[in-house]
Amino acid sequence: MTERLRDAYDVVVVGGGAAGLNGAMMLARSRRSVVVVDAGAPRNAPAEGVHGLLARDGMPPAELLERGRAEVRRYGGQVVAGTVTEAARVGGGFTVGLADGRTVRARRLLVTTGLADELPDVPGLRERWGRDVLHCPYCHGWEVRDQAIGVLATGPMSVHQALLFRQLSDDVVVFAHTAPRPSDEQAEQLAARGVRVVDGEVAGLEIADDRLVGVQLADGTVVARDALVVATRMTARAGFLAGLGLRPVEHPSGMGEHIPADAVGRTDVPGAWVAGNVTDLSAQVGAAAAAGAMAGAQINADLVAEEVRDAVAARRAPFSAESEARAAEAVMSDSRHGL
Repeated sequence: MTERLRDAYDVVVVGGGAAGLNGAMMLARSRRSVVVVDAGAPRNAPAEGVHGLLARDGMPPAELLERGRAEVRRYGGQVVAGTVTEAARVGGGFTVGLADGRTVRARRLLVTTGLADELPDVPGLRERWGRDVLHCPYCHGWEVRDQAIGVLATGPMSVHQALLFRQLSDDVVVFAHTAPRPSDEQAEQLAARGVRVVDGEVAGLEIADDRLVGVQLADGTVVARDALVVATRMTARAGFLAGLGLRPVEHPSGMGEHIPADAVGRTDVPGAWVAGNVTDLSAQVGAAAAAGAMAGAQINADLVAEEVRDAVAARRAPFSAESEARAAEAVMSDSRHGL
């Protein structure tokens, strides 16, 4: 990703995952000048394959992204490497600043930077994350079917996770760890499904031949397990939006923080859209890509509406200063597209 940034685009997409690339492709196919600025740190990088994505099930995440970049470029979009550190409102558009000092202007902004998973402070979890330390039954459940599965209780979704993974294996235990004990109703549900609750704080993992073989409790007890399910706290990668007044807020699920938006990704800041995990914590790759496509289409429609308003105003007053400025901008836009 060595392409150079121009001074200005119709749209800057911040984040080069499924949501960002699909949004950029929709915009490029609409003949918009668009650039994707990608920091190169996808959330699903540790996973061997993407699952639950029709016609691409099992594809390595890096291959999926490389194909996506090629498709964006096929339609004239750009994908460049870089980390966005700030965004500011300038006139009717935005200025985006990168960590290396580069800046770029945009008429609209699409943020698809995803989220970060905050794992519990248990030694060994991070090293096994995305392998045999998991979180999503739909992303990884089939791969651990019929195995001995543990669920590390960390928050309000842990019992729900246990019941979902029970669909995949009849050997599921919940490690109470430091979380409150399940409610009476939850305990009854777990018991009815044959899910045992193990008391005691988890101190670490037992690893043999580069695979998980057990979960060690603080008292030294080791419970044999092949996979461990963890509900992470998920936080939007969106600190650079503070200059626009967009800050992550607590998600209604209690699972973390997100940037609120409407059903098509429009935020409270005019001209700024979001898509994917930065706003929808539970979106899988397919859902994130679909949200990116929707946001891209909505942004194009928003630009079309603005351009029509400007054209109508110019037709009514063809020699005004505003009309001359709009005409000059139109010429510059056409030149960016080689028209």
